[in-house]
Amino acid sequence: MDFQLSDEQALLRDTTRSMLADYDTETRNKVIDTDPGFNPEVWKQFAEIGILGLGFDTQESGPLEIMTVFTEIGRRLAPEPVLHGALGPGALIAEHGDAEQRKLLDDVAAGKHILAFAHTEPGPRSAEKISTEAVRQGDSWSLTGRKNPVLTGDRADTLVVSAALPDGGTGLFLVDGSDAGKVARQPYRTFDGQRGAQIDLDGAPGIPLGEAVDATRAIEHAHIRISSALCAEAIGAMEEALRLTTDYLKTRKQFGVTLNTFQTLTQRAADMYVSLELARSMSMYAAMSIADDNLDPLIAARAKLQIGRSGRHIAQEAIQLHGGIGMTWEYPVGHYAARLTAIEHTLGSSQDQLHVLMNSLGNYDLVKL
Repeated sequence: MDFQLSDEQALLRDTTRSMLADYDTETRNKVIDTDPGFNPEVWKQFAEIGILGLGFDTQESGPLEIMTVFTEIGRRLAPEPVLHGALGPGALIAEHGDAEQRKLLDDVAAGKHILAFAHTEPGPRSAEKISTEAVRQGDSWSLTGRKNPVLTGDRADTLVVSAALPDGGTGLFLVDGSDAGKVARQPYRTFDGQRGAQIDLDGAPGIPLGEAVDATRAIEHAHIRISSALCAEAIGAMEEALRLTTDYLKTRKQFGVTLNTFQTLTQRAADMYVSLELARSMSMYAAMSIADDNLDPLIAARAKLQIGRSGRHIAQEAIQLHGGIGMTWEYPVGHYAARLTAIEHTLGSSQDQLHVLMNSLGNYDLVKL
């Protein structure tokens, strides 16, 4: 099997890397500390080269292109909400929306319209029942409930909202995010520099995405796609955290010699590299499975579990091997650790992924020796 990028994918990687080259720690910290929490000029450039529309037309681009871009986004910790404000909810509209709804994606791809996927609700992840309710009123629908966290929900123009249908099942609806009378937002910053909001819907008008039918499988597929992109982003963050650590060991001196002179420290760095490669292989497995139209939640759980374990190991070791400077706001390693921690807990922690895999054990035969 060929694991090399095609010429077009390599060009996309290099273009994205070049475009984000100016994102050093100081620049990024200034950007995330001011509204809107990302650089509008970078957002515009993302639109111009087609990144904000990746995957909307599966004949032109797909999971491997998305994986390539998000690895570069993770490498620079770029705060632009490409996944949660465009590609994640946009893929739902592209796949399940009607012709009129899909026209919205032109503005999304052009960087003129921001989306958000409002599905997660307060409470334990084990509670599968959606409490947000959709009520039919003649030919229209109204939605009432609370969604939190909603990443990019602080400024989304359109919300893709999941809600319980009167006859059972979970439907998807498009809600105007600017309807202040029916849609209340409580915006906040996450600890890794991202933006989100709690969304309270009080009889908010909603338009069914496609038809008002059970969309449970569509939601599951959306989570698998988003999880794959997060895994790719984590690979980029882990690569850079490891590079920073090995460079530091080569230059920082103690007892008159550089730290890489000490065998124990180089062995710990080697273990970080092993964790990175384990994570990379699982991220590629997840993306290539989606590219083969195999959206398997167990594959997604396996990949996310390994990403979470590798990310935690690399983040902790990077800080430990840097010493006190690794904890400072001005130095990048702590920011990579924060982002890797946030990725681990988005769409379920490593422990949650382990429970998914444990619950599937009954699907396999027991091997007896």
